[in-house]
Order: sequence, then structure tokens, then C-alpha cells
Amino acid sequence: MIWDRFRLDGRVAVVTGAGRGIGAASAVALAQAGADVVLAARTEEQLRKVAAEVEAAGRRALVVPSDLADPAACAELAGRAAEAFGRIDVVVNNVGGAMPRAFLDTSPADLEEAFRFNVSGAHALTSAAVPHMLAGGGGAVVNIASAMGRMAGRGYLAYGTAKAALAHYTRLAACDLAPHVRVNAIAVGSVATSALDIVMTDDGLRTHMEANTPLRRIGDPEEVAASVLYLASPAAGYVTGTLLRVDGGTDVPNLDLGLPDLAASDLAVPDLAADRPGPEE
Repeated sequence: MIWDRFRLDGRVAVVTGAGRGIGAASAVALAQAGADVVLAARTEEQLRKVAAEVEAAGRRALVVPSDLADPAACAELAGRAAEAFGRIDVVVNNVGGAMPRAFLDTSPADLEEAFRFNVSGAHALTSAAVPHMLAGGGGAVVNIASAMGRMAGRGYLAYGTAKAALAHYTRLAACDLAPHVRVNAIAVGSVATSALDIVMTDDGLRTHMEANTPLRRIGDPEEVAASVLYLASPAAGYVTGTLLRVDGGTDVPNLDLGLPDLAASDLAVPDLAADRPGPEE
């Protein structure tokens, strides 16, 4: 049966950012398909609730409260998973993000932080998990990227750059790890998670965003989770190095942050002449 290709019986999955939103939905979907799941995020209470859903699906859950902004903490997850369950078959690198900022308010440190949180952590966990995947005959990695990694919108310099890097990291890692480990990514559009709370609670903002999305609605975390399950399962056994769009058809940002054009009058330009020494007397 074709449905059997979506089963993950006897497999072990590690999901970061698993306390809510896309991460939680993905963890539950993988469990419903038969996988035991390692759940990692900062808030233990949220993880416990997701673990209860995993267990309700008849699977085992390991809760690992972690500050995943630290790549070293991401790498430690692989050891915890292997110790608890004896193998790793699936990694879902879901944790990430960066606050929108205007161009001149975005420092080099902001860019470095965004890269570390969205790319370095994903690499740390993936590279630590790969030896365990190879020992088990192979595996699948699913990176949660973003539509902003391919679209241009004001305010998303750090976030969009980091997610674009994650998308290309996916292609490169897929090449490096073939044929035994598949690596794919999902370019997620506007989805009803905590990151969009301000939109979902404001009728005007939500209506504007929906009107500027070809499918005329905001996505649901379970719709992304279904794509995670596909890419993680044998159903996608001939798919690697792919960026799957789950974005409602958006090709341009569907929400304008309202950042104005820069003008010389807005900038504090240093008076270089004031510091220049005068002619010798």
C-alpha cells in the first residue's frame, strides 16, 4: 500500500523547537507515523504537553529542555537521542528566527547571531547525528527554512540572509551526505504560530496578509508537519537537496513592515572636516 511508505515504525526522530507551532506539530505527526521522538526547546512545560501527545500516539518521547541558540546544545541532542533510543533516523532542524530590523539598525552582530541560530545550530545537530544515521543504514534531515530566504522585503536582512544560507546549506549537505542520508528543506510562508500572534489577533493585519497570499489564508502548522513527514519518510526516498515551498503561493512579502525610504536628512553623518587639522601657521 502507498500509505506504508509514509510509516516510520521503529525509527527515532529528533525535533528542535518542538515546544509549539511547527516543531510541536511535526513531532506529533512523526509519532503518529510510528517514530519515537526526542523533543528539544527551552520551555520544559511546553515540551511535556507535546510529549503527552506523542505518547498518546503510542510512541516514546524524550524531553530535553535546551537553549538551542547555542550550537553546542544542539550537538548534545544527538548523544541524548542515541543514548535513550539506540539510534537516530530523522532530524528536523526547526528552531530559528530573528527579529525584523531596519537596515541601519542591523549590526554585524545581528547577522552573526541570526546565522548561528538558524544555520550553525542546524549543522551542529546534523553533523553529530550523521554517524548514528550511517550506523543504522541511513537517515533523513529536514531543515525548516523560510519564504523570506528567497524574497526581498524591508526589515528582514538578518533573517532572510540566514534562511537563504540554510537553504543552500541544504543543497550542499545533500551532496556531501548522499547516498545514505537525504537532506531537504521546507520554505515556510505565513503560518499561524506564536511568531504571528500580532497578526492573528489584529483583524486588519490578518486580512491584509490573507489578501496578499494567493491562497487567501494563513497556513496551519499541521500543513507544514505533513510536508516534514513526507520528506522524512520512505515516501520521499528519491528526494534530496530539495527546497519544498509551503507558502500559499507567495512570491513577494505579504506584509509590509512600513519601513520608510532612507534619506540623507535622516542620517547622522559625521563631520569629518571638524576633525581635520588646520594649516600650519
